[in-house]
Amino acid sequence: MTPPRLADLSLGPGAGGCPGPCAGGGRAGQDVVPYLADPSTTLLAHGIGSQHDLPISPFYAFAGAFAALFVSFLALGLLWSTSRFRGARSGLALPVRLQRVADAPATRTTLRGLGLTAALALLLHLLLGPDDPARNPAPGAVYVLLWVGLVPASLLLGPVWRLVNPLRTLHRLAVALRRRAPHRPLTHRPLTHRPLTHRPLTDRPLPARLGQWPAAVGLFGFTWLELVSPDPASTTTLLIALGCFVVGQLALAARYGEKWFAAGDPFEAYSDLLARLSPLGRRTDGRLVLRNPFHGLDATPERPGLVAVVCVLLGSTAYDGYSDNPSWINAIQTSPLGRTPTATLGLLGSIALVAALYCVCAAATRLVSGPHPRPLTAFAHSLVPIALGYLVAHYFSLLVTEGPRTVIMAVGTDNASEPLPPLGPGGLAALQVIAVVTGHVLGVIAAHDRSVRLFPPAKAVAGQLPLLALMITYTIGGLSLLLN
Repeated sequence: MTPPRLADLSLGPGAGGCPGPCAGGGRAGQDVVPYLADPSTTLLAHGIGSQHDLPISPFYAFAGAFAALFVSFLALGLLWSTSRFRGARSGLALPVRLQRVADAPATRTTLRGLGLTAALALLLHLLLGPDDPARNPAPGAVYVLLWVGLVPASLLLGPVWRLVNPLRTLHRLAVALRRRAPHRPLTHRPLTHRPLTHRPLTDRPLPARLGQWPAAVGLFGFTWLELVSPDPASTTTLLIALGCFVVGQLALAARYGEKWFAAGDPFEAYSDLLARLSPLGRRTDGRLVLRNPFHGLDATPERPGLVAVVCVLLGSTAYDGYSDNPSWINAIQTSPLGRTPTATLGLLGSIALVAALYCVCAAATRLVSGPHPRPLTAFAHSLVPIALGYLVAHYFSLLVTEGPRTVIMAVGTDNASEPLPPLGPGGLAALQVIAVVTGHVLGVIAAHDRSVRLFPPAKAVAGQLPLLALMITYTIGGLSLLLN
């Protein structure tokens, strides 16, 4: 059975989807029901294809990747002996007029208004639209425009979700209304009772040890909804999930204040992390600057939960790439635990594997180079380019085909064209391999600069050997998803 339109995201050769046996209902002799044939679930069959889809030799892909990693490692070890990245202290200041426009209250209010308007439009489509992802733009708005669209938006413009976040706007409106509410005197109580005083409008401090752990949990929840839940594109499922998310976020913001969103909103953490690689940024003096993206990456705060956020991004993307493999589909359909529990364990296992490999690498780095007060988070920023490479390789086709059609549906056009692959099979294969390899090379550069800053020169290069092994392992995994 061929899924209809938006549900069919295989997007032609090399664009992903569910190639081979899983697309046609399983191989002969296998009593397997391909759940990806359901339109509401195949909405989420994303970007990475199989070897027969991608016209590229596995030998040349792996050889090129290993050569790029080894050459960059050797060149850095020989030519890069001191740290060159200066974090938030660097950047070429943009014109003052441009910064005034960017920071103007009218600009910020307009952006908040656009975010709130988009959220209300999404709610209306979920409440009033058909429960069919081929005719309702709401699933595409959540899983394509928001989740995938934040990648290029954050890379080009910085942490945009912080500016348009509708939950921040609702929280600010609630605080403003609360401050303007008149305080009524409690005249009905006897005079002998102690008069009640109104609680001051101050926020409780956010525990420092919390860090970005709430955002990591939120990211896992969203990826579980997208990749594991039985009916992720259903309007009912989305309404329940978004309702719980909004209530929980606003309740915690009421307790801890607006600073909660920086730590607890998964989409803000996601956008802010990717924005570290944006050419636009802020210096420590507040100036809006053009900068080398490596400087922004170097300024990534080493907060608790940072490793968890990056590992959720890497692990969930890896699981998404493997989830349409026929053997995995067969396993979850025949598992005695049931499809959803088995898929949940698979998602958790993928994230745990990524995290375990990084923790082993951090321990080995400490063993080789000597102790460091925060070895676990010291090199976490080097995983961000790797996560970006996976996101580009995995979701490029989805964004450039389903994104425009989702917008067309949202503005009321019923005759949206069928998705077309943006590149030919060869071009898409090359893009995916280059994205994965480039992400790892950038990670090697970021890790090397941090290593020569933290460790003595005699141990800096040796301390990177565990990191190089980690990059090679991740590269093998990423290219295996592309080519197998």
